Amino acid sequence: MYEDIKRMLHKAHMNLENYGLVMYTSGNISVRVDDHVVIKPSGVPYDELRPEDFVVVDLDGKVIDGKLKPSVDTATHLYIYKNRPDIGCIIHTHSPYASAFAILNEPLPVYSTAHADVFGVEIPVSEYAPVGSEAIGKAALKVANQSGAVLLAKHGVLVFGKDLKSTLREAIFLEEVAKTAYFAKTMGRPEPLNGQEAQRLYEYHHTHYGQR
Repeated sequence: MYEDIKRMLHKAHMNLENYGLVMYTSGNISVRVDDHVVIKPSGVPYDELRPEDFVVVDLDGKVIDGKLKPSVDTATHLYIYKNRPDIGCIIHTHSPYASAFAILNEPLPVYSTAHADVFGVEIPVSEYAPVGSEAIGKAALKVANQSGAVLLAKHGVLVFGKDLKSTLREAIFLEEVAKTAYFAKTMGRPEPLNGQEAQRLYEYHHTHYGQR
């Protein structure tokens, strides 16, 4: 069931590991297909993960296809899908630089043009919520903005978007801009970009960058 999507998700998880956004068994990606969600199984190391291991659940969390237990973050993903029908993919990581801001309960301001290009606004921080329930999803949606990314207090990162390709790109870029911001803050006191300029860059990037 959804074999092509499982293969795409497997490749995407390998990309998360290759870019240093996850380690061993941490993190997960899900994709919504109508009233089903395909998600990574719980606790399987990346070097053992296979496309056929991915689990299909319905929006109530009932397993529709798969022999393994779905991610412990499944309830978080399902809450977001049920409350944001525009979202088609969710990525959760513990990427080090972005998570450092989350641990400090600090939002990530738009310090660079690269940040403005991809996100346009600062990345907010949610209130603390325990793992394994809808609570993280609720906390994330309370602060979610145009960026489509939320720093989870004392935890990690959530990135959500319309599809797997664009959401994966944003998860990778989020860690890159967080890393740059970290270095800038260790070297001095960076000033955020003007909000209007950040929005102008965002709009230009999303209408002109890449192949159409």
